[in-house]
Amino acid sequence: MSIPPGTRPDGRGSGAPGGSGAPGGRGAGSGGSGRARRRVVDDAASPRFFVSDLDGAPRWVGGMLAGLQAALLSLLVVVLPAIAAYVATSAAPATTGVPWTRAVEVAAGLWLLAHGVPMTAAPTVTLVPLGLTALALFGCYASARRSGYATRSAFGAGVGAYLGVVLVVGLATGVPLLHLGAGLLGGAVVAALGLGAGLLRRPEAPRFRDVVEPVRSRLPEPVAHGVAAGATALATLVLLAAALATLWVLTGRSAVAEVVGSLRLDAVGGIVLAVGELAYAPTLVLWAFAWLTGPGFAVGTGTSFAVGGVQAGALPAVPLLGALPAPDVAGGVLVAVPVVTLLAGAAAALVLRRRLVTGRASDAPVAGLVAAAAAGLGALVLAALARGGIGPGRMTELGPEPALVALAVAGGVAVGGLVVLLPGDRHVRAAVAGAARRVWSAATGRARRGPG
Repeated sequence: MSIPPGTRPDGRGSGAPGGSGAPGGRGAGSGGSGRARRRVVDDAASPRFFVSDLDGAPRWVGGMLAGLQAALLSLLVVVLPAIAAYVATSAAPATTGVPWTRAVEVAAGLWLLAHGVPMTAAPTVTLVPLGLTALALFGCYASARRSGYATRSAFGAGVGAYLGVVLVVGLATGVPLLHLGAGLLGGAVVAALGLGAGLLRRPEAPRFRDVVEPVRSRLPEPVAHGVAAGATALATLVLLAAALATLWVLTGRSAVAEVVGSLRLDAVGGIVLAVGELAYAPTLVLWAFAWLTGPGFAVGTGTSFAVGGVQAGALPAVPLLGALPAPDVAGGVLVAVPVVTLLAGAAAALVLRRRLVTGRASDAPVAGLVAAAAAGLGALVLAALARGGIGPGRMTELGPEPALVALAVAGGVAVGGLVVLLPGDRHVRAAVAGAARRVWSAATGRARRGPG
């Protein structure tokens, strides 16, 4: 704050002749009090520099723009490299007569594939590039956190705008209506998760616990805590699978390098291949998840990669597939690897036992079974996301069997969780002791009465 000349920092006169800072020794205040008038600077007014013209618009407009921005940015991240690759290879004989719009169509198809829309152009591809899906999720999160509004109307408008872009891109590329419906469903999930997470990070947003509290309060305590424990067990298994997939890549780097060398790619082709490999890196993590839990996965019809054995056929020249476990990495002590599902369930149950306050003997078993069901349902979704095809013939079947993975995870979490929960719950111990006493009393009573 600036200080007028002739005035001390405390607002009084500087002590100049006349006893005031005003001419004639009179103060600027009324009644000639000899005091200088104080200047008050109001800092509460909002600055007008770089103020958006949308500040007075309804909140849903900001949410709509956030969803539109997220969809377009994630789409451009795929389209622009495709155009750049086309320009870089336009002089090649293989691209003669191919318009640049074809590169845009292929990139748009990949973006739609990340939302669950199959690419029907030869070769048919149905395996979702989960890396692009994660990129779209992050775009929604970042856009909503930066420019969204934490209101229901803004959230709904953002999801609607995102779905509008999916619809327009699908219609422009000639996607069949049935496949477009799957894309709209996938786009709604991506937009809802990404935009919702971003809006909850806004300063004016409520806490996530407050948002889910109306639903949680309607659930019994064992059920609510069981769902949280199941999510914890599932997250633990996914983290272990990510570490396993990293180990596969490190140990199989020589095979990956051989595949890359055999392709004889130029700089542009190497960049395109690297982007494609990154797009499917999360898929490899989910394949490792299926291997870790027991059922394993397939890379072509009639193949199997599991802890009990490997039946590998001819694989396409994809460097990422060089990281898959070799036939000698199976059997022996590795058949005990799925015990990690029991350990994950036991670890989640240790946390659950400290949080859950039981009032009857059925609370602990219900919580353990709900945790197993929640983990199994999550595993079913993850395994389904990692299943699909990348071409005709035997390459139409890649990935794990979702039902088998779900059953393996649910069973392992149930056993590991109940082993920890039941012995440590006093109501269960009391119920078991009471049942044992009743059985003993009935048995001794029959013995005393004798035969007949």
